[in-house]
Amino acid sequence: MTRAADAVLPTGLSDDEVLRLRADFPILGVTLNGHPLAYLDAAATSQKPRAVLDAERDFLERRNAAVHRGAHTLAAEATEEFEEARATVAAFVGADPGEIVWTSNATEGINLLAYGFSNAAFGDGDPALAIGAGDEIVVTELEHHANLVPWQQLARRTGATLRHLPVDDDGMLRLEALADVITERTRVVAIAHVSNVLGIGMPIAEVVAAAHAVGALVVLDACQSAPHLPLDLPALGVDAAVFSGHKMLGPTGIGVLYARRELLEALPPFLTGGSMITTVTLERAEFLPPPQRFEAGTQRVSQAIGLAAAVRYLDAIGMPRVAAHDRRLGARLVAGLSSIPGLRVLGPLEADRVGLASFDLAGVHPHDLGQFLDDRGIAIRVGHHCAQPLHRRLGLAASARASSAVHTTDAEIDRLLSAVADAAGFFGVRA
Repeated sequence: MTRAADAVLPTGLSDDEVLRLRADFPILGVTLNGHPLAYLDAAATSQKPRAVLDAERDFLERRNAAVHRGAHTLAAEATEEFEEARATVAAFVGADPGEIVWTSNATEGINLLAYGFSNAAFGDGDPALAIGAGDEIVVTELEHHANLVPWQQLARRTGATLRHLPVDDDGMLRLEALADVITERTRVVAIAHVSNVLGIGMPIAEVVAAAHAVGALVVLDACQSAPHLPLDLPALGVDAAVFSGHKMLGPTGIGVLYARRELLEALPPFLTGGSMITTVTLERAEFLPPPQRFEAGTQRVSQAIGLAAAVRYLDAIGMPRVAAHDRRLGARLVAGLSSIPGLRVLGPLEADRVGLASFDLAGVHPHDLGQFLDDRGIAIRVGHHCAQPLHRRLGLAASARASSAVHTTDAEIDRLLSAVADAAGFFGVRA
């Protein structure tokens, strides 16, 4: 699953190291409803260390200019830093800089691909990529809506059929269904690397093998793995992947699309306009090669630079150590939650997780539980987490979700566990 997947994970972060890291995050010093903030909603959006805040501010104060335009010094410096950021992020996931496209978020990256597959037949792309009637697109029953709805829309536009890999009663993929669902008609398989509801990694190697055996492309949603696991996207064998800066200590408004160079070269542009062209006449335009072909208009320069700073911050800690820290917190979280009478943790309890768990407290609406915890200064996510089909399969409309980051302490996990146990008593939950 990662560069370190076949090796024993190293020791995680010590208590002293986590405390030193916490000092890098200004927001963690605030109080919430009279209590120190325990921020356990990193899977929704992460907090930013000073290194990221300072990188954006320094650029905006000293080198702000339009990139790939103009010959003045500021423009040259901005362009150089922008492209250095691309190279930094590319190295973080084992890719070549030319395989990294800046987007606003992961959602835009998936839509870029889906649009390209529907428009490839109309010029400016390889017609062999075009999806149409008789073709099939495969998703899974546990996908975030961002990795489901664009494929639904692609099927509607083109007449293709959307199929799904089902999950079992625990929410885990039923691998025995691979041969039935992925067929010679399959053109694209879209799957999450780590479920944003379960916090558990998916069997990517098996899915990639099944897809590539029939010539299908694999699109990976890496939003919940990029902040927590060492990633080598080419080694995973996926054809494309997306992730968002704001979930990995970076700014909002910046996302990444990785795709094999051959795939990017075969795709038509998603947005058109300035900065992505070579020649324009009143009748037609010719486009730059990737990745600039997909980066029309004024770019997210300070955000890309901020994301590169986040990547350097994570790399300085060491992603294998981040993974070990998150795995340990996830185990502590699940062990504590599962001991509370009347509480159901979603997903198999014995599975390795990133520091994330979703749960249901019998008879208590997740929003009521969230308010109870908020009163104690504990921030979690409540709702369907943009994964309604999975919740429906598990017999729920919504759940509560706690998720950690590099700055999360054992004490914060224990505060959550104590507060959830108190909530069970307050709401009269019985086993």
